[in-house]
Amino acid sequence: MSTLKTIASCALCAWTFGTFGTAQAHGDAAHAPASAAVKEQKPWGIAGDAKAVTRTIEIGMTDAMRFTPDRLDVKQGETIRLRLRNTGQVMHELVIGTKKDLDEHAALMLKFPGMEHDEPYMAHVPPGKNGEIIWTFNRAGDFDFACLIAGHYQAGMTGRISVRPSASTLERKKS
Repeated sequence: MSTLKTIASCALCAWTFGTFGTAQAHGDAAHAPASAAVKEQKPWGIAGDAKAVTRTIEIGMTDAMRFTPDRLDVKQGETIRLRLRNTGQVMHELVIGTKKDLDEHAALMLKFPGMEHDEPYMAHVPPGKNGEIIWTFNRAGDFDFACLIAGHYQAGMTGRISVRPSASTLERKKS
């Protein structure tokens, strides 16, 4: 099924580019504010609500192709505000996902660098600007984040998120 989704996604991208041309989604211009986030469950969680935020984590983005910090520890069930600060001279982004999802998306970004996308688990941050993601980490496990702008991911602009199981999940496993 995953292969079918990938083929369908590629076909949709090809049709979109063939029909509408390329959008410069990853240029230096700011993106318009996103409309209400679509609440789609992902393996790494679901879009969060601002009123449910339990803490904020500041993440710096630099032209050295690094995030600071590049390791995050959260508890399952936490809704986190990731406040992103781009101190560089070029556009950066932060995309949360599994290694496999990020690898696939990065490969598409190399083929279609102007590919437009706007999901609640990603934020594009122009040079000198700030951005944010509000995300509920409702699944335990180890996940990744990265800048998927062509060349940035390949240069090592990645990070890791460890989501520790909640106490209630651990109790259920013991029973």
